[in-house]
Amino acid sequence: MIQRYLQATIEKWIFRKKILLIYGARQVGKTTLAKSLLEKHGTQHGYYNCELPSIAQLLTEEPSILKQEFGQHKLIVLDEAQFVQDIGRKLKIISDELPDLQVIATGSSSFDLAQKTSEPLTGRALTFLLYPLSYGELLQKHRPVELKTKLGSMLRFGSYPELVNASAEEARILLDDLAARYLYKDVLMFENLRRADVLHKLLQLLAHQVGSEVSTHELSKSLKINERTTARYIDLLEKAFVIFSLSSLSGNLRKEIAKKKKIYFYDVGIRNSIVQQYQPIELRNDRGALWENFLIVERMKLLGSQQRSPKQYFWRTHDQQEIDYLEESDGSLSAYEFKWSAGKKKIPPAFAKTYPSATFHWIDQSNFTNFINSKSN
Repeated sequence: MIQRYLQATIEKWIFRKKILLIYGARQVGKTTLAKSLLEKHGTQHGYYNCELPSIAQLLTEEPSILKQEFGQHKLIVLDEAQFVQDIGRKLKIISDELPDLQVIATGSSSFDLAQKTSEPLTGRALTFLLYPLSYGELLQKHRPVELKTKLGSMLRFGSYPELVNASAEEARILLDDLAARYLYKDVLMFENLRRADVLHKLLQLLAHQVGSEVSTHELSKSLKINERTTARYIDLLEKAFVIFSLSSLSGNLRKEIAKKKKIYFYDVGIRNSIVQQYQPIELRNDRGALWENFLIVERMKLLGSQQRSPKQYFWRTHDQQEIDYLEESDGSLSAYEFKWSAGKKKIPPAFAKTYPSATFHWIDQSNFTNFINSKSN
């Protein structure tokens, strides 16, 4: 069993009078992680699946009933807690009535769990985001040289836990099933949306534009819906941990693109399933975009495991000078250009002139492990 890096991070906060909220897309391993924490720090009887009506009903009971049910435990897990009505207030009551009880709640969307806990749990909760397996986590099962040979497979099928040991044929079937059965579940359920076809078409359009700037105006024209609805659907898909966005860096240079964003997928396998493209990476004309998506999300996994949160951007000017990815932290700016194969290294002149103190890095197959995993060497 691969131990998730997030486990050690969460364990630092157990029994420190904080409710711990674990977010992440469906099937990324939240339940497995929560049960691992429960096995180590509590008992198996402290697990409550909130998708079950009986458990959701239990959590709507009066404080005395909650106290009677949970008082026997030192740690409980409320899995898929967004299914509980008024979950934020219920967690606050549990915290007030049982201050020594450690509560870990998981959620596969940030709709209800984040929005309905933010105010009641101010100062009482910490949140953690669980991603699909990271390159670094996979090194627990593979030698560095061996894992590099699997890079092409990771770019085709992603890194959901269920796919780690699957054959190419099995991985394709599992990914298509995951995309069909789970991808829109929270969006449709919690937002009362009926147009799964529009969501799917939107994701197809976004999948074909990975690594490019996204225009809600152009997307709206293709979908035949208004821009406000398109922007809302994109926001919902971000909250369901299907996609995420990067904003453009804009300083004082007149030629810089401002108020633009790029969309990426939390897992490149899901992206490939949406467009039904599973060809080997060497035969792909979109391998540059896949490589960029892969590196950025793997970098996010690393930063999350280190509890670092720099500001993240891309950069481009109207005359097509561009940089794939930037991080800004403590007044320092680092720029990264991604290439599938090593090639000519040149800093865009406008960027060098506008941000002379920034550091610049070229990432390709020869050095990418240093960028996405501090333990790879």
